[in-house]
Amino acid sequence: MADNLAIFAAIPEDVLGICQRLRDKGKRGWVVGGCVRDVLLGRTAKDWDVATDAHPEEVLSYFRKVIPTGIKHGTVTVVIHGKPYEVTTLRGEGAYADGRRPTEVCFLDDITEDLARRDFTINAIAVDPLEQRIIDPFDGERDLRDRLLRAVGDPSKRFAEDGLRILRGARFAAVLGCAIEPKTFAAMSETAAIATYAKVSAERIHDEWRKALKAPVPSVAFEIMRTTGMLALTCPELVEGVGCEQNRWHAFDVWGHTMAVMDACEDNVLLRLAALLHDVGKPRSREFSDKTKDYTFYHHEAIGAKMAEAILRRLRASNDDRERIVELVRHHLICYAPDWTDAAVRRWLRRVTPPLTEDLLALGRADARGKGKPLAEDLTRLDELRDRAAALLAAGAAIGTRDLALDGRTLMDELRLPPSRRIGDILKALVELVTDDPEANTRERLLEEARRLANDPTV
Repeated sequence: MADNLAIFAAIPEDVLGICQRLRDKGKRGWVVGGCVRDVLLGRTAKDWDVATDAHPEEVLSYFRKVIPTGIKHGTVTVVIHGKPYEVTTLRGEGAYADGRRPTEVCFLDDITEDLARRDFTINAIAVDPLEQRIIDPFDGERDLRDRLLRAVGDPSKRFAEDGLRILRGARFAAVLGCAIEPKTFAAMSETAAIATYAKVSAERIHDEWRKALKAPVPSVAFEIMRTTGMLALTCPELVEGVGCEQNRWHAFDVWGHTMAVMDACEDNVLLRLAALLHDVGKPRSREFSDKTKDYTFYHHEAIGAKMAEAILRRLRASNDDRERIVELVRHHLICYAPDWTDAAVRRWLRRVTPPLTEDLLALGRADARGKGKPLAEDLTRLDELRDRAAALLAAGAAIGTRDLALDGRTLMDELRLPPSRRIGDILKALVELVTDDPEANTRERLLEEARRLANDPTV
């Protein structure tokens, strides 16, 4: 916890300039929000926000470059030296009909009244940088020192207003290492809070998930989501893992293992999101095996990949992120054994694709650590596979058709065949050839084999 002088020293010159300009116009400016919280915690603030008693139309006239980003709710963006700073008029709020934003706002001139509408006390601290004074009417500094997350005022009222607040609470608990004050925690799972949470858009939930996944121990946030009922609304597939037993190599149920794997991952949002979803198919694959008496090792990978695809679409993840995470889920079971031939390693690389191997092996290491059982042998095997794969790739191993010493155009010219599926089938057969015999990856040898294949009706 930094001392109070740190906040004044940390405020950028541009922000001081905004507050001074407001003062010159007979108005006031206060630094507010997460930047104050972060600096008081000894962290680097990312964004600096200013609250003012000037109305938005007045702010528009005070500065050279201003964007009316949210003028209806009192917010404009002042751009200084190419950097944006949000400046918001002090306000009170009406009802939150949509569970996210008030139906109406009224502008105020009292900073304490403005702070009273905020979610948590640690976010309800303001700083007057010109007078070097901290305004903290709800003891947010004390809660920061105690690492306590407490709602401003009546927590039931706060959470019934805006459904995103309970998800932010879960995220703050994980990212800041805070305990949640008992009344605040109880209100997070109340019917009114959950009903309001149900109105929150998928995009906002996805954004909060990504922020929570950057926490030192992200499972803290997701366990709060589960116990309050948020997760049952957003992603009920994950809740199915609670109480779903694993095999004898695991110390946890599927949910506990998932949380342990996510925490064991390096600080990478996509990798941690893949860890969160990597075993999502296990409960349903168990049901499948109970009905059919046919449980194979890869059933839950295939089922899980399909479920992960649906979940990520529901959360409005980007196409690139979704595709990468789904492939990580699809291939996360790495059954490597030291007796694999080089050809077997090359086939594994072809199946998972080289760009995915680094993240896949990182997920495999986290998966091993998340079993809660001795894992040295598993980690040794993964390290050996990593080294063998890297050596083969460095040696120029042909993994796909692009790595062949000839391409489809050459085949069509030499074999006098039109573009067709048959050309693709021959190329795939040539990849199989060089997978087993890398020395065969020459133009002459591949053409020889291609001519033979072209005359083989079974290919």
